[in-house]
Amino acid sequence: MPALLGDIERLVCCESPSADLAAVARGAEVVAEVGAALLGAQPERIVLAGRTHLLWQFGGPGGVLVLGHHDTVWPVGSLATHPFAVRDGKLFGPGCFDMKAGLAMALRAVAALPDRTGVTILVTGDEEIGAPSSRELILEQARGCAAVLVAEPAAGVALKIARKGVSQYRVQVRGRAAHAGLEPQNGVNATIELAHQIRAIAELGDAAAGTTVTPTVMSAGTTENTVPAEAVCAVDVRAFEPAEQDRIDSAMHALRPVLDGAVVEVHGGPNRPPLSSVASRALFGRAQRLAEDLGIGPLTGVEVGGGSDGNLTAGIGIPTLDGLGACGDGAHADHEHVLVDELPTRTALFHALVAELRGKDLR
Repeated sequence: MPALLGDIERLVCCESPSADLAAVARGAEVVAEVGAALLGAQPERIVLAGRTHLLWQFGGPGGVLVLGHHDTVWPVGSLATHPFAVRDGKLFGPGCFDMKAGLAMALRAVAALPDRTGVTILVTGDEEIGAPSSRELILEQARGCAAVLVAEPAAGVALKIARKGVSQYRVQVRGRAAHAGLEPQNGVNATIELAHQIRAIAELGDAAAGTTVTPTVMSAGTTENTVPAEAVCAVDVRAFEPAEQDRIDSAMHALRPVLDGAVVEVHGGPNRPPLSSVASRALFGRAQRLAEDLGIGPLTGVEVGGGSDGNLTAGIGIPTLDGLGACGDGAHADHEHVLVDELPTRTALFHALVAELRGKDLR
């Protein structure tokens, strides 16, 4: 436990927000140092679009892919307000739960194998922003494997046996500027047009199907006394079924302006397919059996709305099990934390899964 906590502290204390390429590079080097010390081998450093990804491959492709990421949503400087700490059975720090602790667990789970042949570890640096540079790398590694184990955090203490697919959009409105006091009637108000669009967009969700359509970040206008000529809004879509992703995509791209003279443009689309329970069922059954053998059962699984790189591997038909990392709560939030007592048992489960799956063909 002290050694594992030490590894987690090293990872947490090297801040690595996705948007900061220098910080992502520094974070990758710390992961490489921790991993090399445990595995006795340096990773291949793969830099794509300025982002550093790490690959350890033992015995060539095939077997099991252990998948994780070292980037976080926390900006550099977050340690000043959210310092690394262990108290009252909980471990705190920016990115500890999502997913620095899971990385340390996965590296130790593989390091404990007497024979690592057939194991590949891929740690990416852009998961939190949708894997724009690592997507093809992930798919390339997954296509040669029989199973993918994702070191993302658990849902509390439950594994993630299904995830919604993710779609991302940017709705851009162009109007016409005018003086807000002298001649507002000569303008086309982009803010009002965007308000019409947001109302229509928000009605696309389907609670019964579990489909959510959420307008998020919005901006409009330039000065307080000018009719806004431009406005923009980001839209986050989550759905359990590909058909729902397609329905929303068609509706988003069919949006038309309400105000005369306004122009509406919609950019984006599906980013990650759903991770269905079918893709995880057999692996989850193995994990449940192994948990019972280890005396840490019963093991539960839940469906969640958040996406991960596991969605990508499941989307091409590779058996994928997610949520094998740390137990805890508060991903991306002020109360983000890891349950310390669960660290050794979940690392043992991760190890047992890799050991059983290594070299097998499950497809």
